[in-house]
Amino acid sequence: MSAIRMTAELRTDYDCEATGLPAERWGEAVFTMGEDELAIEVSVEEEVIVALMAGEDAVWKGTLKGFKQLLRQASAKR
Repeated sequence: MSAIRMTAELRTDYDCEATGLPAERWGEAVFTMGEDELAIEVSVEEEVIVALMAGEDAVWKGTLKGFKQLLRQASAKR
């Protein structure tokens, strides 16, 4: 069996919780709201890669460092 390199956790306001989900290379959370879908994927390769997908045509993908930078820039614009 391969090494666990990250774990995942998911919680909802219905007091549903899944914790300690093991992953060797990647994990994905998908939220579906009617026809819309939001997916968050984290890949643990040489660098941590983050991908956000809002439907099929709205995608951001980059390093964790780049994602943090994107969030800081968005926060500073508020």
